Amino acid sequence: MAPQDTSSGFWPAGKRAALSLSFDDARWSQTANGFPLLAARGVKATFYVSLQALEQKLEAWRRAVADGHEIGNHSVTHPCSGNFAFARRNPLEDYTLERMEKDELLAANAAIHRLLGVRPLTFAYPCGQTFVGRGENLKSYVPLVARHFLAGRGFMGESANDPTFCDLAQATALCCDSIGFDQMKTWLDHAAEQGEWLILAGHDIGPGGRQTTLAADLDKLCAHAMDPANGIWVDTVAAVAKYIKERR
Repeated sequence: MAPQDTSSGFWPAGKRAALSLSFDDARWSQTANGFPLLAARGVKATFYVSLQALEQKLEAWRRAVADGHEIGNHSVTHPCSGNFAFARRNPLEDYTLERMEKDELLAANAAIHRLLGVRPLTFAYPCGQTFVGRGENLKSYVPLVARHFLAGRGFMGESANDPTFCDLAQATALCCDSIGFDQMKTWLDHAAEQGEWLILAGHDIGPGGRQTTLAADLDKLCAHAMDPANGIWVDTVAAVAKYIKERR
């Protein structure tokens, strides 16, 4: 829960910016490497889970819920454009809005509630893509996310979010995989200068590799952001989105 707003600025308790850390797909390294790192720094993060991976480490994810981390919706089958070879058998181009709503958004919500006892408040677009169909029949499913969730998180964005203006249904996020501390600090410093909400999005957490947020650099970022002298509010996507919605 956000502290009481005691400043003349947008953020609570005189904070200069907000930071949300998010990680996709419920990967094993998040439970093995990420949970202890975040716990040591007192950071609560948002995890957009894939159901199959979630079930394989169910007790660890139940502990994550008990520890105050947010569990978000990332769909049932992770549909992306068929331009990705891995998505060719289940491409967004073949989806309708009705199918997306029923089979992906609502079905994932129900499964997460059944497995973890929580109802997701936010959603992360698989591959950061927000459409179904193709050509003249292409439609955005952002309105569906706006209908069912407090916020929708994008991917591979180019900026932080202006809390007075941003569309919560498609909040931008910068990818933190393979990104060093200096670059992440630069993004956070800029967000603090502008009074923005920086969302970082990663996958695995470890020493290196494809789609991996570097654990040592993530630890440095958490230490920097949690230092009260830097004026950063670190919280989940849901907590910050809720504050923004109420503050507006």
